[in-house]
Amino acid sequence: MADTVRVRFAPSPTGELHIGGARTAIYNWAFARAMGGTFILRIEDTDPERSTEENKQVILRAMRWLGLDWDEGPEVGGEFGPYLQTQRFDTYAAALEELKARGAVYPCFCTKEELDAKRAAAEATEGGYSGYDRTCRALSPEEAQARIDAGEPHVWRLKVPEDHGPIEFDDAVYGHMSFPADVMDDMILVRTDGTPTYNFAVVCDDANMRITHVIRGDDHLSNTPRQILIYEALGRPVPTFAHLSMILGSDGRKLSKRRNATSVEEYRDRGYLSDALVNFLALLGWSLDGETTIISREVLCSQFSLDRITKKDAVFDETKLDWMNGQYIKEMGADAWVQASRPWLVQAGATEADIDARPEWYAKLYPLVAERLARLDEAADKLAYLFWGGRVELDEKSVAKILTKDGARADEVLRAVRGILADESVPWECEPLQERVRALTEELDMKAKGVFQPVRVAVCGNMVSPPLFESVELLPREDVLARIDQTLSEVFGA
Repeated sequence: MADTVRVRFAPSPTGELHIGGARTAIYNWAFARAMGGTFILRIEDTDPERSTEENKQVILRAMRWLGLDWDEGPEVGGEFGPYLQTQRFDTYAAALEELKARGAVYPCFCTKEELDAKRAAAEATEGGYSGYDRTCRALSPEEAQARIDAGEPHVWRLKVPEDHGPIEFDDAVYGHMSFPADVMDDMILVRTDGTPTYNFAVVCDDANMRITHVIRGDDHLSNTPRQILIYEALGRPVPTFAHLSMILGSDGRKLSKRRNATSVEEYRDRGYLSDALVNFLALLGWSLDGETTIISREVLCSQFSLDRITKKDAVFDETKLDWMNGQYIKEMGADAWVQASRPWLVQAGATEADIDARPEWYAKLYPLVAERLARLDEAADKLAYLFWGGRVELDEKSVAKILTKDGARADEVLRAVRGILADESVPWECEPLQERVRALTEELDMKAKGVFQPVRVAVCGNMVSPPLFESVELLPREDVLARIDQTLSEVFGA
């Protein structure tokens, strides 16, 4: 086997890239990087009903967003291409000819109706159905060729050696595996229309692309002994297999579109950072040391190893993902946050042109929310008040709890604060404004909360908002005064 590690991620373009597939891609990518190997992206697009160019682009876009750069594959090329199965039919035809020359396959002329009848009869007897009864395996080469020449429809089946012992391999995750060969069907490799079956195509591709390690979901574990038989029939080296356990939802059931957000782009659109999602998915079945939770791409790509993958099913805990995403938001810095948050800043009331024209102002929003965000999309609600101009959208519950509660003296507070904020001798900056307003607590003989909360509601619309005077500093004086005037008018009739 080649010394250089070569791994592949081979999605079918029949829909979006889902969380399970993304984790498989991450493990292949990280293993290739850690081993100084090659990461290949191959598109298995042989399902004509569901494989579309649009779906292929969705997968490529999700891979790029995740930052999983591939060394060979679509848009990159490579010496073992093409990297779409529909462009590789000549390689499957060549492999079939090779197997014919080796006497490892035979044509089968049994019709679907005949096979269905045999299955029904077998299932009605004790022992049940144990696979194709190898009727056509007994045909002489001359008779088989004559029927082919006559145009009789046929498939090509693998001739499983009758004296083959158990099919054994050492899985990098599950350990030693053994499957009895005598229960292996003479599986179909090529259909009547000349197209390859999944197991045949994937082995041909992996062999021709010199794949050394096949890292994939454990739903493929039952395919592995069949594929090993094909490798052996072709005389090609068998790669190392590593099968990954399932990802379960927090309810203990398999992730499902009906109950969970399952596609990569859904998480992107909900305001998760790609670095956080890669970190989170990497830990669904693998660990660095059993303790570390925040793992950079650089560490992942230098320390990833197959021996730290667990057989235990992983649980997708979105609460933990939210926490992890929040940690990445805290560390990303203002400029990166502004660029990543553009869609939600626009949703809050900004414009693309204004973000470009005033990057420094938008960078000042970051410290207001960096400690408070689990996802980028939460900024839309948390920062909307900064884009209201001179109008304030008052939250009814906040008005009732803070402004109109018995004994609150909120109208008195707002008039006094308005006087301070209207005084142009006070610099329009957080610290001096906050100090002057704090001094009111003694003048009015009130607690700080009784002074600051009414101002927060009048300026920001509710009693829960980012830091008050840091926000005030970012707003024009006339807008802040107008909001206080509106509140006094609407709530107190003054």
